[in-house]
Amino acid sequence: MDVEAVRAFLLAGDLKSFTRAAEVMGTTQSAISLKLRRLEEQLGRRLLERTPRHVRLSAEGLAFLGVARELVLSHDRAAAAFTTEPRRLSIGINQQLVGSELPVLLGKMRDHDPNLLVEIRIAGTNELMQAQQRGELDAVMVLRPEEGGKRGRIAFQESFSWFAAPGWERFAGQPLPLATQGEPCRIRLEAVRALDRAGIAWREVFIGKGAAILGAAAVAGLAVAVLARRAAPPGTVDVGGPFSLPPIRAQDVMLYSNLSDRRTREALRVVTLAFQ
Repeated sequence: MDVEAVRAFLLAGDLKSFTRAAEVMGTTQSAISLKLRRLEEQLGRRLLERTPRHVRLSAEGLAFLGVARELVLSHDRAAAAFTTEPRRLSIGINQQLVGSELPVLLGKMRDHDPNLLVEIRIAGTNELMQAQQRGELDAVMVLRPEEGGKRGRIAFQESFSWFAAPGWERFAGQPLPLATQGEPCRIRLEAVRALDRAGIAWREVFIGKGAAILGAAAVAGLAVAVLARRAAPPGTVDVGGPFSLPPIRAQDVMLYSNLSDRRTREALRVVTLAFQ
């Protein structure tokens, strides 16, 4: 059995896309399709249900999933039998981008490569960029820095909006209470500029670092928080529309990496695609 075809099956199932699986494996969508078709012919089973927009596991694919993971894991263990140094991936992720979905992200990394030692650091853009420059991090995923000196690539665009607790009420004549990261946070700057342009009075009532803390302030009913849609925690709702709050510009998320090892590059691609 072609182990790389089984690996492609796992990636296509996890990422729900042949194209994304091809990106991780550094090949083309057509090559992935061919590998999977041959695997299905060999097994005599249809493993994936394909539609123009989605890929999902069939009932037989779900039955094959556990065995497929064991096969790939055993293969990778055998391939690494004479490797004395464990593979390690250290990645920094901007604190605005990570919320309650972090366990799902870590699960995807575990499923992709259980033997990889993973270090994740959550912090602000400047702190992460400096850590990578010192050689402490292999890669960073951050909101586009103000200075464009360091070369990277746009990984995706992140959308932001206004979140509050369900049933939260804005009192007439009172400034909009905000939970922010404080100055010099770019998202705070985008939010207050948008409010000023719209003629909406505001005041900061809570300052914290990271989407999780700002989300907690919103859940508690202390304030409205500007959060990445992916990072908004359960117990919050988007109140931009109901309260006629101005839209927040989408932000470029940049990926900076100095990885050269195939295995860690693939793991980094899995992380990046999990955000898209």
